[in-house]
Amino acid sequence: MEEERILERERLQMEQIRELDFEELQVEEVDEFRDSEDDDDDLGISHHTRRLLSDNVGADDEHVFNPDVASLHTYLGEVEDTPNRTAFVEGGTVLKIPLFYLEGVVLFPESTLPLRIVQSTFLAAIERAFNQPNAPCTIGVIRVYREGNQFKYATLGTTAEIRQYRRLSDGSFNVITRGQQRFLLNRRWTDVEGFPCGEVHIVEEDVPLRTPRDAFGKLVPISNLRAPSHSSTMALSASFRDTDEMSVGNSEGSFESALSPSEKRLHYSAVDSIMDDWTSSDDDDEVVSTSNIQSADGRTPVSKGKCPKLNRLTSFRKNTDLNRFRMAPRAFWPFWVYRMYDAYHLAQRAADLWKQIVGVPNMEAIVNKPDILSFSIASKIPVSESIRQELLEIDGVSYRLQREIELLESFDRVRCKHCQSVVARRSDMLVMSSDGPLGAYVNPHGYVHEIMTFYKANDIAISGRSVKEDSWFPGYAWTIANCATCETQLGWLFTATSKKLKPSSFWAVRSSQVADDMR
Repeated sequence: MEEERILERERLQMEQIRELDFEELQVEEVDEFRDSEDDDDDLGISHHTRRLLSDNVGADDEHVFNPDVASLHTYLGEVEDTPNRTAFVEGGTVLKIPLFYLEGVVLFPESTLPLRIVQSTFLAAIERAFNQPNAPCTIGVIRVYREGNQFKYATLGTTAEIRQYRRLSDGSFNVITRGQQRFLLNRRWTDVEGFPCGEVHIVEEDVPLRTPRDAFGKLVPISNLRAPSHSSTMALSASFRDTDEMSVGNSEGSFESALSPSEKRLHYSAVDSIMDDWTSSDDDDEVVSTSNIQSADGRTPVSKGKCPKLNRLTSFRKNTDLNRFRMAPRAFWPFWVYRMYDAYHLAQRAADLWKQIVGVPNMEAIVNKPDILSFSIASKIPVSESIRQELLEIDGVSYRLQREIELLESFDRVRCKHCQSVVARRSDMLVMSSDGPLGAYVNPHGYVHEIMTFYKANDIAISGRSVKEDSWFPGYAWTIANCATCETQLGWLFTATSKKLKPSSFWAVRSSQVADDMR
């Protein structure tokens, strides 16, 4: 049902775009402006674009680029929905599907990948994907990269579902796909028709857990060991007020029965050592053996060591109210350790950081789905392709979110991969697509580029003339942009073809040409 609503919205947007075919520019006219930044985020408007809106209030003759247009990949022309698409398959399933090796591209589940199929071998691969019985309309996408003079292939990729397509008069295909599931590549070969195929093993993703709740909710407080008939409800500390209330069991042996004899000895020894440290002093010189002294419950020796220390320990037990310690949850680590691996807490932190640093798209709608949120951030975060491949290969939602939080906190500069020159900064980001600050686009020759967009750049020189045809952003002409230091092609400069269109220009930098060090 949700997928049908998404497709219906896409059709509606396509119809609106077709109505603009006879106009000079495909842009959205701004008649009035939002008062709330949250409304702007919902529309996919970047922070810099929001500033442009604020600066141009009352300027009726100006237009602001609509980021929804870029996310629809309208440069591919009209496309049709693909029938008989396959649903998600179970983790652990082995499939034999056509493979697409793409240089400079890392596909994540739930992200969009446009393709233009012009080579005869890959045309055969698309035809095979349409007709294969086990996984119809499904292909595998693998990142390929250069290491010296050799090409290397990643061993973990993502399946892509062919959602829309268009067969052109020359026999080529325009295709829009969507990432589905991660897979491990077991083996690969070349089909008799000349295109690459592979046997892939679908990764079984872990279920996001609220680790602190699981850790604390199954354990009883120390007080239950003293009062077996007493039942109580434990309230967590203020740091856990945002989680559900957790009740505890009332069985005396529920905790200890799960411990082996060696674990019980370790447990009582640890408790005794803590009390021993609290009551010790530096001037204890007299050592007396106390090996025959046992604890009150007769389970194990209480201490061995110094007689004055034993006296102080006894006095400590008599004069100290241990109720607050007995009511403490019997978890091995303090609460903040568990929070480090709480997928839901990490998802909220990541969403808050994303809103603060990037802003678009708004992640609040999926903050209660940490697995989807982790893939969404990984597919849109403006970092190098090798770092994004690293994110794709991380198993475990909490580990992936931890790494993304680290990247969001440390990401500051964009450097050229070859000469390390700083070409842009985080504060220069400009989101030109409602998909986010990084997205994949395909050129007429079938090459897919992942680009990140900035309204300002440094040490970049443009080369050649500006071209209006085949622009990824309607209303903008593109010009090749090279690194001014090493002359490597970093991306493109997009310039508005009308003075009425805002922003007037912006830079698109290829993620494959960005260095890993972004601090």
